[in-house]
Amino acid sequence: MADAHVFFSFSVHPLHHWPSPVARNGGRSGRNRAFFRPSTVRCPGREPASHELPDDFDFQESLRNVQALLHHHPTCRRGLLTIVDHLKRLCIDHYFQDVIDTIMDSCADLIHSDDLLDATLSMRLMREAGYYVSADDVLRKFRNDNGEFNLGLYKDLRGLLSLQDMSHLNVGESSLYKANEFSSKHLRFAIKYLEPNLARYVRQSLDHPYHVSLMQYKARHHLSYLQTLPTRNMAIENLAVAEFTIKKLQHQREKQEVKRWWMDLGLAQEIPAARDQVLKWYMWPMTVLEGLSFSRYRIEITKIISMVYIVDDIFDLVATQEELSLFNEAVARWDLAAIDSLPSYMISCYKALYTVTRDISDIVRKEHGLSPINHLKKAWATLLDGFMIERKWLSSNQIPTSEDYLRNGIVTSGAPLVFMHLFFMLGHELLEGNNDDIHLVISCPAKIMRLWDDMGSAKDESQNGLDGSYKELYQRENPHGDVEKHMLEMVRNEWEGLNRVCFSRTKSTLSHSFIMASLNFARMVRVMYSYDDEQKLPVLEDYTRMLLF
Repeated sequence: MADAHVFFSFSVHPLHHWPSPVARNGGRSGRNRAFFRPSTVRCPGREPASHELPDDFDFQESLRNVQALLHHHPTCRRGLLTIVDHLKRLCIDHYFQDVIDTIMDSCADLIHSDDLLDATLSMRLMREAGYYVSADDVLRKFRNDNGEFNLGLYKDLRGLLSLQDMSHLNVGESSLYKANEFSSKHLRFAIKYLEPNLARYVRQSLDHPYHVSLMQYKARHHLSYLQTLPTRNMAIENLAVAEFTIKKLQHQREKQEVKRWWMDLGLAQEIPAARDQVLKWYMWPMTVLEGLSFSRYRIEITKIISMVYIVDDIFDLVATQEELSLFNEAVARWDLAAIDSLPSYMISCYKALYTVTRDISDIVRKEHGLSPINHLKKAWATLLDGFMIERKWLSSNQIPTSEDYLRNGIVTSGAPLVFMHLFFMLGHELLEGNNDDIHLVISCPAKIMRLWDDMGSAKDESQNGLDGSYKELYQRENPHGDVEKHMLEMVRNEWEGLNRVCFSRTKSTLSHSFIMASLNFARMVRVMYSYDDEQKLPVLEDYTRMLLF
């Protein structure tokens, strides 16, 4: 049961929904305790330009104005693709998907352009739209006989930015490794010679790369940059601001509902050693599951995440070994009658876990006609088995291999369990057989989270003994190796595996919404675990301020 791959042995029935993952701390006491205080949030660099709507704003008229822009084909197709790119970067492209699909068909031949910006912009947008485009083929004309990029390209700033953006959609292509290295080097050199607004935009593009960063977060910065340009398109800007405002109000309402549920539950008072971080828990589904129609799903997934955190803290900080064995057995039985022998705080936790999972199962049954409860309870049992393995390692001073630790760490990340609940909520069905896509869609972001967490917060451990860190275990096995370089290489490989699912030539059996959930989950990892020298999370602070306050 402890093998992470038990989660991935199924096929799926594709659905028609469209939203976007989740996770948790990483199964370690002491990690991420010093959560941010919104009142102390500061935006790096400067405050974004005003994101406010005019009093007479008409949402439908703004939609029509942007639609007209897309239907008006300028003589320069680059201009049309640039509009599409702005809509995607501002997270408002979903209103115009049919028109954008038509535009991409008509501009497909731009990948053969001799202009670096035209070729790379069209290549990236086409790959995102599901077209198969070979980066090695497209970029060959910009490289010399030795395979290196032509030095003359360093003068093309917009081309370099586009090349940098494209490089992160890598599915294992050698040209994109070189593209990332070449564009990063010359963009960093150029920053000191650029005017302030452009320099800030380039630095932000390098620090928070396209595709691997949260689009909702980057959208605010992109709008702020557009507002500094001499030529502006107010229809696009106003629609983006309206979208920001609508989402923020909805997220505020959802956060309040989750907070009321948590307060009524009373676990924070009954288990004072456990974490009480409702805002942090909500940030995962708020980011991962995009779309106004998925409000109820975000709330329910937050409840699941909160239970993962609390169970983790019970294992790490509160319970005895005997109590944990009884709790593990009770969850495996999935029967309220099994809790009589548990201490009162465990009874409360078990009832909450049981109720939340049953509620989600009821939602799935009513909306999709499926009954996933057996799969969900097995997922909980597998998670607790993983926690028991970690507890055994710790209590017996047993040091696992880095490989064994990471395999179990994927399970105890909580990601597979949360994805399992989300999988059914989006209407998927487990069928007989195996599916490689579902394995990658769940395991890649879970491994990215575990590795990133262990890189960034291992020094924040407060527990005595070896609670587990891939970084520490690998260093023991390879005392002369560069552990951080090795872990970053592993993270890069997982991103490439996830990209292969996202941009596969063959149609995946997974819904777009579930794949986007996985992608957003992986993006959120950088936000949730990017500590500064003071063990604070400035990107998460900035992101939370922008989206909720």
